[in-house]
Amino acid sequence: MRFEVKTRGHCDFVDVTEEVSGAIGQTGIVEGAALVFLQGTTAALTVMENESGLMTDIKEALERFAPEQADYRHHARWGDRNGAAHIRSAVIGTDVVLPIKDGAPDLGTWQRVMLIDFDERPRQRAVTVTAWSSGSGRT
Repeated sequence: MRFEVKTRGHCDFVDVTEEVSGAIGQTGIVEGAALVFLQGTTAALTVMENESGLMTDIKEALERFAPEQADYRHHARWGDRNGAAHIRSAVIGTDVVLPIKDGAPDLGTWQRVMLIDFDERPRQRAVTVTAWSSGSGRT
């Protein structure tokens, strides 16, 4: 299952939990695991709380770690200014694996699947969800 997400770039956080849950539900798998994979190298997927203060904290931490305005070698090669976006994506990652229980992601109370787009412009992002049964079968 694949779905598209529109983003604004510049460390835009998008909660994709409902889309992921819907994709898992369409598989008919009751128990197992799901790989959620983001296509692209300037955005990331993670599981976190969808809370504005935390998002600000993460943005500030990432700016200290990989500043947007730094002079990255990547800029010279491609003529763009998104070297920080590539570094942030590589460090956070472009996939998460979620347990499936009762046909849905088995997430904690505050856990949400979040897409974070670090690129310098709005984008249309593709997310693929692939699920496996743990052997208990389908519904």
